[in-house]
Amino acid sequence: MQFGNVDIEFLGHSGFRIKIKNEKIIVIDPYNLDEKAVGDKADIILITHSHYDHCSIKDIEMIRKEGSVVICPADVQSKITRIEGLKMEIIEAGDELALGHLKIEAIPAYNTNTERNFHTKKDAWVGYVVKYDNIIIYHSGDSDLTKEMERLSGYGKQGNIFIALLPVSGKFVMDVEEAVEVAKKINPSIVIPMHYGSIVGTIGDAERFVKRCKEEGIRAQILNRI
Repeated sequence: MQFGNVDIEFLGHSGFRIKIKNEKIIVIDPYNLDEKAVGDKADIILITHSHYDHCSIKDIEMIRKEGSVVICPADVQSKITRIEGLKMEIIEAGDELALGHLKIEAIPAYNTNTERNFHTKKDAWVGYVVKYDNIIIYHSGDSDLTKEMERLSGYGKQGNIFIALLPVSGKFVMDVEEAVEVAKKINPSIVIPMHYGSIVGTIGDAERFVKRCKEEGIRAQILNRI
């Protein structure tokens, strides 16, 4: 999906590749990649947390190149150090890194639904906001609706294109109805469902999410996995 000089590709589960023309290639949480779809290697790899379906060494090896920068929370460090030739930046929620014209901000990601305790606030795991010119992309990581998310509603204002990537599978993360509530609160220009079709969740969850968003006047779209 193209937004000006920025192209977003869905790699499956919670994985995405963001291509910024003449700038950087960013990959977020690659997992269970199809070798035919690996494509251009990443300049920057964003890892939201240490669970195997978000920090997969095999998949990072597939999309990395010499000098790729991995940005990750502290508890991911021990896994990433197994891979030679990578640079690593440890990030905490609230941090923002400037990489040329690109800015990357870390946002807390955790479960608030009391029936889930898979991602706690004390784990200090994150989602990411990627900012390039007037295009802002929010990848929530594995999260429910949190109070920190609500301030993101301002990103859709002042002529920005604000794209939200939200999980919809339920069980470990927010389900369809909870994800719709998040979309209503943060008010993105467009929302794209994720975290389905691999370990938990189905294309049916993504389709129901898009349908419910449209009922609420929110633009939503499923990206085909490359």
